[in-house]
Amino acid sequence: MKSREKEFLDLIETHKGIIHKISKMYMDAEDDQQDLTQEIIYQLWKSFDSFQQQSRFSTWMYRVALNTALVFFKKEKRKLAVTDMMPEHIATEDNVAAAKELQLAHFYKAVQKLERIEKALVFLHLENYSHKEIGENLGISEGNARTKLSRAKDKLKELIKQQGYEF
Repeated sequence: MKSREKEFLDLIETHKGIIHKISKMYMDAEDDQQDLTQEIIYQLWKSFDSFQQQSRFSTWMYRVALNTALVFFKKEKRKLAVTDMMPEHIATEDNVAAAKELQLAHFYKAVQKLERIEKALVFLHLENYSHKEIGENLGISEGNARTKLSRAKDKLKELIKQQGYEF
């Protein structure tokens, strides 16, 4: 295997969480998530030679992945299939994993209802970017990033409550 290919595969493996999170944020169905994941990796490989290491690889990867997700979403003109029915059972202490899974399901369903910029803000926040870094990534000021993120969090909480999930 060529060293450039190995370098690419190693970087993808190290930062694969970014790809999976974006795929889950933009696509509801598992098949669609897998298609988007493949498309993101393909676009990353196509543009890998243009990565000039002026920023962290993860930052560059995020930008390519987000742009790919937006184009993929538009191109396919997919509509999110969100059901209003949620499981009625409540996880017991013996079933902590199921409770975590339910929390994640509510979270991702709510995130899918956010506007594109709000999804990007939430994603960067979850990746522990500072307000300054979020602003730089999205081309907005640090203060604007802070305000928009706060509003996105409030909206996310409201969407989760509307799904019937109690904090």
